[in-house]
Amino acid sequence: MSQKHPTLTTPFGERAKQADHPLTEYLYRLMVLKSSNLCLSADVHTARELVTLADKAGPSIVVLKTHYDLISGWDYNPVTGTGAKLAALARKHGFLIFEDRKFVDIGKTVQMQYTAGTARIIDWAHITNANIDAGKDMVWAMAEAAAKWKERINYEVKTSVTVGTPVSDHFDDGLENGDENGRLDPREQLGGYGSNDRGADARKGSIVSITTVTQSFEPAGSPRLPKSISEGDESVFPGIEEPPTDRGLLLLAQMSSKGCLMTREYTQACVEAAREHKNFVMGYVAQESLNTAPDDNFIHITPGCKLPPEGEEENGHIKGDGLGQQYNTPAKLINIKGTDIIIVGRGIICADDPPSEAERYRKKAWKAYLSRVGLE
Repeated sequence: MSQKHPTLTTPFGERAKQADHPLTEYLYRLMVLKSSNLCLSADVHTARELVTLADKAGPSIVVLKTHYDLISGWDYNPVTGTGAKLAALARKHGFLIFEDRKFVDIGKTVQMQYTAGTARIIDWAHITNANIDAGKDMVWAMAEAAAKWKERINYEVKTSVTVGTPVSDHFDDGLENGDENGRLDPREQLGGYGSNDRGADARKGSIVSITTVTQSFEPAGSPRLPKSISEGDESVFPGIEEPPTDRGLLLLAQMSSKGCLMTREYTQACVEAAREHKNFVMGYVAQESLNTAPDDNFIHITPGCKLPPEGEEENGHIKGDGLGQQYNTPAKLINIKGTDIIIVGRGIICADDPPSEAERYRKKAWKAYLSRVGLE
């Protein structure tokens, strides 16, 4: 990068004040509170492993990245299922959930994939991402779906039920004269309740009460989704409020895999789409900072991060995984490439002690950030 963009030297606390997206502003503040810019890619095999890992590594991370379709035994119950359990852990430990779905399809299809189906990703994942090979209009479609979802869940349905014994005269009027449009009760048209020769007195005796159900919509007082709370899951990470109900999108602008076919033109289209949808797009999954315009304040989250074993040279060469993945250290990604959050998966998951390794990555990444902005 020939000239440093202001976001590269501005502390996260200051960037929070300038953020366009409410969830970005919240994430920046969360990063400062936890002294963490670490995202854990929780690519494990079972729902039990996923929930356990999220609980143990939660104190060190600010983002948990999931692939729900990799998980065996994913429970789709909205109150007690896997998504709800992750949401409870996110509140408890202070992190956001990022479902790495990589949406790419026509607008109507991605709207349904995002908000409906078995997983209902939008209900439990604060953040998701998209590959915009299908066109920039796809971003608009997802933004529209998220806005409609937020409008619905910001209201709670209040239901009241009353039960009472009908007044005889009133009951007769309703049955004899029909409703306000002159229509008779269908049972009256048949001559009574099961026997044509029993008459009105028998009909009176057959009904002992009337149940009335009324519903009204009232603004929800909390950003928490009421249907995602089960007993015992109310604890919230101290020092910060719960995240806003707003949902955010990261655009998949660059990848860390060898031979990636994402061209400069594609990446530039991602930048344009982000600027056109600042109320929904938080930033990018990218290999370097893409903030170039004066008012760009997008967050960058980068995969392909790995540390050498403890005691080895941190900036030495790190071998890939043999399947196309290429690795960089936190220092290189944050200080040289200008990313904000590093994504680490197997480097933590495959360690002998994943929580301790997560803490090692957190410290290294935060140190690199402090050095970049001159706070070390």
